[in-house]
Amino acid sequence: MSCVDFKINRTDFFEIDKEEYSNKLEGFWLGQSIANWTGLITEMDKIGNIGEIKTGNFYTRENWSKKDEPNIWSPNNKYETIDFVLRNKNEIWGSDDDTDIEYMYQELLFQSNETVLSPKDIRDGWLKHMKIEEENFLWVSNQKAFDLMNQGFLPPETSNPKFNEHFDMIDAQLTTEIFGLLSPTNYKYALKMSNLPVRTTSRGDAALISEFYIIIHSLASTINQSNPIDKELIKISDLASDVLDKNSYSFKMYDYVKKKFESGIKWEQTRDSIYNRYQVNQMDGYDITSRELYCNGCFASGINFASSLVSYFYGKGDFKETIKIASLSGWDSDNPASTWGGLLGFIHGKTKIENIFNKPLSNKYNIHRTRQNFENNGLDNFKNMSKKGLSIIDNVVLKTGGFIDLDENSWYIPK
Repeated sequence: MSCVDFKINRTDFFEIDKEEYSNKLEGFWLGQSIANWTGLITEMDKIGNIGEIKTGNFYTRENWSKKDEPNIWSPNNKYETIDFVLRNKNEIWGSDDDTDIEYMYQELLFQSNETVLSPKDIRDGWLKHMKIEEENFLWVSNQKAFDLMNQGFLPPETSNPKFNEHFDMIDAQLTTEIFGLLSPTNYKYALKMSNLPVRTTSRGDAALISEFYIIIHSLASTINQSNPIDKELIKISDLASDVLDKNSYSFKMYDYVKKKFESGIKWEQTRDSIYNRYQVNQMDGYDITSRELYCNGCFASGINFASSLVSYFYGKGDFKETIKIASLSGWDSDNPASTWGGLLGFIHGKTKIENIFNKPLSNKYNIHRTRQNFENNGLDNFKNMSKKGLSIIDNVVLKTGGFIDLDENSWYIPK
């Protein structure tokens, strides 16, 4: 649909160049893959000293490029050093739980030509693409939701606390951020698209925290690249924090971490204070420690949300610095790293991410490392994945009162 058919005031719309957005979506998948595999090196290495599992002092910036220490599951190290994981042009990125369900949701939207998935769409997609037998790369709430689907449950009952005791774990964060990018600038529609996917695995604060990330990804398209990126990031996160219940621990975490950052102390001091405030002293209603969960709730949405904000604020939009801090901050470190790696990969775009590392990087992706029953034996690439994203956004733009200028290859989205 071309804009020549309309008499409109273009100043009432956000204009987004589709070719530039394609490069940004490739940057999202590339940045997320780099950060995911980098963060996996330190995943669950450091969770504190409460309960049966004790991991010693948290990492600091001095640990970067130094020896990787064992995680909570194994006394042996899988990795020699803590450093960026990169795949060159001849290699293939493997999927992981930080990217694979997002990939599946995009595929379901693309194949259905819809913008909102039904409960049956989601259940059928999970049953088709998840493996029942181990290793199926599902944990805590994702695994429980999958078990319930196999028993005939439909979302959102799969996150009902009566049936899913893991409803407040981190799972929805990993699986739904992409919905923000599939509805650029229009975060309200992104929340509509993601409402059921979020509540497939999460309720309460965990669901609101996931929506916080979705809003940030949607608002990333409003960032003014001529302004300091750190200021722009704070602007969109402040807007996103409005989704959080002001009486919830999640909002209080956001406010607390931001104030610590603004005080000028080092990121390590802020991270340590988070541990003391929320896991030792259980303040602001965050009571995970009293529940005596395995690894003291190291998979929980809350503590990992607070940890992720450390790298978000202190990283100041610098891709490398943000991923370094996220990887060293502790707990489920691959997840905050992946979240911000994807966001900053999108903001900077694929070309700039490659320039940051001064080398061409692989754009190949193997979804069948963790999932099943996709075309081409699971082999895909970021260019093709980006094209599918553009097609979905075409539908979103037209459905929400925008239009597509075919001559300029641009979307016009109502402000």
